[in-house]
Amino acid sequence: MSTERPPVSRAWLPLALGVALMLGAYLGRGLNREQAIWSLQGPAYVPTGQVLSSVLDRIDRMYVDPVDRSRLTEVAIDAILDELDPHSDWFSSAELAAMAEPMEGNFEGIGVEFLLQNDTIMVVTPIPGGPSEEAGVLAGDRIVEVDDSVIAGSGLTNSKVMKLLKGPAGTSVRLGLLRPGKAESDSVAVSIRRGRIPIHSVVSAEVVGDIGYLKVIRFARNTHEEFEQALFALRDAGAKRFVLDLRGNGGGYLHAAVPMVEHFLEKGDLVVYTEGTAQPRREYVTDRPGAFRSEPLVIMVDEGSASASEIFAGAIQDHDRGVVVGRRTFGKGLVQEEFPVADRGALRLTVARYYTPSGRSIQRPYGNGVDYEEEWREREERGEYLEEDSVFQVDSLAFLTRSGRTVFGGGGIAPDVFVPLDTGSYPSSFRELVYAGRIREHAFQLTEEKRTEFIDMGGVVAFLDQVENGYDLGASMLIDETYLPEEGRARAEDLTRRRIVERVAHNVWGESAGHRSALDWDNEWRAAQGVFEEITTLLAPEPPAPPVTEPEQND
Repeated sequence: MSTERPPVSRAWLPLALGVALMLGAYLGRGLNREQAIWSLQGPAYVPTGQVLSSVLDRIDRMYVDPVDRSRLTEVAIDAILDELDPHSDWFSSAELAAMAEPMEGNFEGIGVEFLLQNDTIMVVTPIPGGPSEEAGVLAGDRIVEVDDSVIAGSGLTNSKVMKLLKGPAGTSVRLGLLRPGKAESDSVAVSIRRGRIPIHSVVSAEVVGDIGYLKVIRFARNTHEEFEQALFALRDAGAKRFVLDLRGNGGGYLHAAVPMVEHFLEKGDLVVYTEGTAQPRREYVTDRPGAFRSEPLVIMVDEGSASASEIFAGAIQDHDRGVVVGRRTFGKGLVQEEFPVADRGALRLTVARYYTPSGRSIQRPYGNGVDYEEEWREREERGEYLEEDSVFQVDSLAFLTRSGRTVFGGGGIAPDVFVPLDTGSYPSSFRELVYAGRIREHAFQLTEEKRTEFIDMGGVVAFLDQVENGYDLGASMLIDETYLPEEGRARAEDLTRRRIVERVAHNVWGESAGHRSALDWDNEWRAAQGVFEEITTLLAPEPPAPPVTEPEQND
């Protein structure tokens, strides 16, 4: 995860470069003497040398203009790290705290999903089992007061709302709620005691026919527990085959991915290994036979799947345990270790590389002559998102799976079944509705008006059947509101209808149902379903190459 920092004043550049050079010289000196450059005493790593401190002391006392010493130190560290790899970085304490919540799997607050509409906080849904649900907050409620202060119409933003509602567990907040169907004078007051709110990683677990579909969006501390519960629940509900959707999953903790892969492998199977110049090879092996080691499995990936997602897909592919569907993954295969530095922040330093069981390096190229940040554009220009023949492969980096299939290293995981990117047009009228938030607002209003009707349909699948049979969700009306050219109107209406369906399903039946509703027009999902019919053939060993015979020669 990258975090933008404010630009540094140009007047500081000579200072920053000088500090960076001195710090670099000091670090290099320590390495050349084979000395430890970090003190391991105490709870944090602290630089033992005095060179950087001496330089900064001199600048503090003598420089012509006032300077921010802390900022100069961070600039120097950033300059050094820029000479290493794209994923080594320095983070301040505040940045570390902001990144911690999603990876720890929880935060502290009242537990509601909200929407700002007409400068009012609208409750989309209380988080199940959270403090708001227990206090009686309902979907559709408007939060008009917080601790006796009227907040509606006061220039609200998402960040302001978060500051109002989040807070340490155990603290209380009083909310004034305006409930649909009641007069403003009949507002409902509730007192909520804040608590720990889970941030889910498995955002969808649905049975479609006899296929268990799971969508995982991160690998956080508690993801493997969520994943295990979802797997067994799907099997109990009738799933006999499984599709794991890792598209857009940027990764997370390795220790979350390994026990998840274990469910599909035999005992003693290698999942991944790491190795670096100062880090000996370390193998991560399954401890027990997986409970789902015999069920057919498909993994969906794309160019946004990275790190732990690639470890998962690579292990499944190398053991010929399942079929990978989609497009080549991001290619992030560097291992970072975090070194706290007193109370200032932490150095996140690359210490090793990830390798799949066959020996493939996941990491894509970086360094001199490589524009790492623009690699996605090179893929696009090469046609890799549209044509399987354009997928990057290096013959010298060919490896063999357990059964003898050829796979390639050198940058991400290439799928067994390629699915091109959907490049269908996005008409201006549709884009206007998305950017203005009108589709989400419309879906929320529609849910409020017809929630009982939707619930009486009997579930998200029945709702989707109704939509398929012509149930009017007001997409055409929304397109008319944009007052934009008619070009692509049919396409705009179709896209708008899809978004409304997803949002209504989410609002009525929860996030999992929202993702389930999107599958009906998902090309990669359709490809994944079709793979099951030929999975044995796809995972079969490649036939040996015919022997090369020398041509006959006449004397």
